[in-house]
Amino acid sequence: MPDTDASGPMSLDDATAHIHDAIPIVGAMGIRVLDGGVGHATVELPAGPNGNHFGVLYAGSLFTAAELLGGLIPRTTFDLEGELAGYVPLVKSSEIKFLKPALGDVTATARLAPEEAERVRREALEKGKSEFVLYAEITDGQGNVVATTRGLYQLRKLG
Repeated sequence: MPDTDASGPMSLDDATAHIHDAIPIVGAMGIRVLDGGVGHATVELPAGPNGNHFGVLYAGSLFTAAELLGGLIPRTTFDLEGELAGYVPLVKSSEIKFLKPALGDVTATARLAPEEAERVRREALEKGKSEFVLYAEITDGQGNVVATTRGLYQLRKLG
């Protein structure tokens, strides 16, 4: 998203607005895109609307922030308006490991290696779909990893 706009790179604010329009609950959660480009993305999850009954961030909010990266990274990595028009990223499965209580705002970051991105692109064009795995880390303001995720995603042609 930040890298793919016909008039030039999409701003992070525009990418955030796009996500909030596409998935309204993400807007209510206050998730913002902090970084996005070929093979990488980072989002911020604010503590405010995402707290739970005992003063830490709600597990479902942490999960959502990390899972969202599986939609962002394909949009910043693949040409979904050109060569791969009609393809969408889908989540097939995901797991999360909670390592520490999450206090305050957190960020979720994931990366897709260039050689893996190229494999996914080729396979999707050949077969109409391709699976890929993303590992994300959720970190607090002090840089402590509070949770990790492993998501199995698919880039798939619809229709």
